[in-house]
Amino acid sequence: MATGNSIVAGRHFPLGAVSDGHGVNFAVFSENASRIELCLFSRDGSREIRRLTLPERTGAIWHGYVPGLKPGDLYGFRAHGAYEPERGHRFNPAKLLVDPYTRAVHGAWANGPETLGYASDNIGGRDRPCPIDSAPFVPKSVVPDQETGWDGAPWPRRPWSETVIYEAHVKGLTKRMPGVPADLRGTYEALGSDAVIEHLKTLGVTALELLPVHGFLDDGFLTDRGLTNYWGYNSLTFFALEPRYFGPNGTEGFQKAVDRLHRAGIEVILDVVFNHTAEGDQRGPTLSFRGLDNASYYHLQAGNPQYYVNDTGCGNTMNISHPFTLRMVLDALRYWVSVMGVDGFRFDLATTLGREAHGFDQWGGFFDAIRQDPVLCQCKLIAEPWDIGPGGYQLGAFPADWGEWNDKFRDAARRFWRGDAHSAQELAGVFLGSAAVFDHPGRRTFSSVNFVAAHDGFTLADVTRYNGKHNEANGENGADGHGHNYSDNCGVEGDTIDPTILNRRALRARNLLATLLLSQGTPMVLAGDEIGQTQHGNNNTYCQDNETSWIDWPNADPDLLAFARKLIALRRDNPVLRQGNFLHGHLRDDGFPDVAWSSFDGGAMNWRDPMLDGFCLQLRGCAEGAASVPGSALIVVNGGDATRQLVLPDAGAGMIWERALDTAKPNADIERMTRRVRMPVSAHSVVLFVGRKVAE
Repeated sequence: MATGNSIVAGRHFPLGAVSDGHGVNFAVFSENASRIELCLFSRDGSREIRRLTLPERTGAIWHGYVPGLKPGDLYGFRAHGAYEPERGHRFNPAKLLVDPYTRAVHGAWANGPETLGYASDNIGGRDRPCPIDSAPFVPKSVVPDQETGWDGAPWPRRPWSETVIYEAHVKGLTKRMPGVPADLRGTYEALGSDAVIEHLKTLGVTALELLPVHGFLDDGFLTDRGLTNYWGYNSLTFFALEPRYFGPNGTEGFQKAVDRLHRAGIEVILDVVFNHTAEGDQRGPTLSFRGLDNASYYHLQAGNPQYYVNDTGCGNTMNISHPFTLRMVLDALRYWVSVMGVDGFRFDLATTLGREAHGFDQWGGFFDAIRQDPVLCQCKLIAEPWDIGPGGYQLGAFPADWGEWNDKFRDAARRFWRGDAHSAQELAGVFLGSAAVFDHPGRRTFSSVNFVAAHDGFTLADVTRYNGKHNEANGENGADGHGHNYSDNCGVEGDTIDPTILNRRALRARNLLATLLLSQGTPMVLAGDEIGQTQHGNNNTYCQDNETSWIDWPNADPDLLAFARKLIALRRDNPVLRQGNFLHGHLRDDGFPDVAWSSFDGGAMNWRDPMLDGFCLQLRGCAEGAASVPGSALIVVNGGDATRQLVLPDAGAGMIWERALDTAKPNADIERMTRRVRMPVSAHSVVLFVGRKVAE
């Protein structure tokens, strides 16, 4: 580190710390500060060596250049200004602040009063700043190396119609996986190991969606219980990887993993949390944004700005409508694509990102900026289409080129297979991509990201094992987690050795997977569901960094895995099961409708029957669009308690039906129906027939 005290004006662009080989330029946003100090630390982070005032301000950006600094040097900011919570300002120069643009941090966070910006807790107050220096209790920002663009394997750029998403946690996926080197298990580098890639390739998924990898904090109430924030939805450093998953090569290990995944044809999607930060509400710590410019970075309550708008349920809500907050988010997204090589993003509580003064707006500033960005407009973008604020449920309302997590699919599939009344009608709709929700001008079936299980809630196995949640280990007296799981234990709560119940559960799991993979839309498989992963009834494992959450590879269900592989291969090999256009029953050139429903005897469906528990769905390529998708398929769903006799419909001139899948007989060979016959369809099963030419 340089020992002089010189600092010159430097540049206001780009934001963050940028080395040119001779020194480092620092630029940081604050619209309301009166002064910003740059604090430089020893390489071990233990001593503050120098404190320099950033000498220039261009607009709302403070900047300065320090000759002699090098990559790896440590720094932080202190912001001076008014401490007036009643006006939304919480400046306190005693608090060392992490650079919002830092690429890495050195050291660990400490939960304690030293990081709080206030010293009093009066009603209407917290109106006296805390004088304790927080520097010993927070990490330091790290000056990065000079950055270059992504130089790994090219992005696979899979079309949505070919996409099968695999949602996974870095540690949970790899911690217990055989074949992953012991020193890499639980790390970013493990994602690029031969064992992980082989599993993903043989399973047939095309995109790995990772739970948050941005730097995050463990909530104080969790550490008090001896727990941690395992899921990571408590972000603070949007350009920096969470250090707890580093392997031997740190950030480079993540890049190498992405490179290897790309070479295997697998995309990488990051779950990102820009709706709130780990600073929490007015009682929370001052770590970065709050201290730099609380009134700009956060939505504050109108007329009472000492309190935060809490549309997220996490204490605060980021103000994405502010131009510099929006700029930071866009800069972060571009960084992860252009430098780290990722292919897309899933946005947590994405309704928050689209909130303008008048409410949610799919033409709001954030969405407009994404559309216009030459890098980000090429990415896969997925919304969790809700938050807890007014009008927060926005399923189907996002821009046309976005995918959206479709919880209606999850609920419809679970309700039908446990036998709920009126559920067949719901299931019929989601089989065709939830057209009632998504079939708007310009939207495609891929908009519906379908899932039967995700990280938040029961696993697929637990949907068949538990009637109620069992979250006692979370320490919240069972008050946390979903209360409406639409699950069914098939006769016994939890583990059993009863072969009848075990067979019933196995069939239920296959039916749910078949519903997912045979439906129009974009399927998402929760990591571990393909091998029967259980969390023992815990449907909210956000704080369980242990064997409750880590995938139990040693006890994998090989039969379920083989079935999942078969299903995904059938979807891949039959484009009619994954069309881009919605099907409306219009006639094609060959005289057949692109979709037709019928009862088992070939008659019309009685959709008004509340106890309807089965149907036949015949698919052909959409009658609309530039080119029709080849092939045909017949999906037969029997949710009833009795075997039904199916009258096979006409397969078309020169065509026959081939029974490709039967969830009641998962190991049955493919069977060609050389003539139209009546054939039995077992109770509680799904059968897939694929149209084949007679001469094939």
